[in-house]
Amino acid sequence: MSKVLDELLTLLRLEQIEQNLFRGQSQELGWGAIFGGQVLGQALSAAARTVPVERHVHSLHGYFLRQGDAAKPVVYEVDCIRDGKSFTTRRVVAIQNGRAIFNMSASFQRAEPGFEHQAPMPSVPGPDGLRSERELLIALGERLPPALRVRAERERPIEIRPVAPVDPLAPEPRAPARQVWYRAAGEVPDEPAVHSYLLAYASDFHFLPTSLQPHAVTPVSHKIQVASLDHAMWFHRPFRIDDWLLYVIDSPNAGGARGLVRGQFFDRAGNLVASTAQEGLIRRWE
Repeated sequence: MSKVLDELLTLLRLEQIEQNLFRGQSQELGWGAIFGGQVLGQALSAAARTVPVERHVHSLHGYFLRQGDAAKPVVYEVDCIRDGKSFTTRRVVAIQNGRAIFNMSASFQRAEPGFEHQAPMPSVPGPDGLRSERELLIALGERLPPALRVRAERERPIEIRPVAPVDPLAPEPRAPARQVWYRAAGEVPDEPAVHSYLLAYASDFHFLPTSLQPHAVTPVSHKIQVASLDHAMWFHRPFRIDDWLLYVIDSPNAGGARGLVRGQFFDRAGNLVASTAQEGLIRRWE
């Protein structure tokens, strides 16, 4: 396991400070504010700590209420709403400086058989031979602002390989869709909950910027305010995040300074393992 992946796992595992009360440290990714995926992954981690291990998360719905400070830890309060015969429901509130910055409802289910069908995996190039996002950014060299150059050179706990990369400094209009391969930068423990909250963390990368593609802007190339407003996720089938997963993203709508994006995660065998949806703020600064 790489050092950066080990650090991310430590970040997401949380410290228990009281019954149903957890504390997580924050990760500085160079944006000042907390990355939405961090809060999402930590909240799911907190909820999973209060649920029997044989019950796995099948859905979560969260709202980002306030911008978090990446220089301070976050406290997660878990409300054990229901423990039924098949389903377990949890509500999590993330607190910083005495105020809620995020809340989430998550549902867990014991394994049981049922009807099966799924959308097909699109035909796209595999991850082998594609350049990683880190390699693509480093190749921009002096074109990148100094702060972004430092961020680009950092090792990543999640390796990301875009199928059709977007030049963040000189984007061209294109359809609001992208496909990206994801894989943890090392082996992950055989704990389904760990793979689930790592995927929740990773699902916020490359998501909302997809809604900007028809307008030929990126958060780097223009004065754009981009922020997640809500995030939903459904887990369909077992998976491993230390093997390649394809994230297929599209944006069916933008308007009112908001963009809507949808995503599907497929494993290399073509199994649909998770689905996502998010609405976020995409506001142009005057």
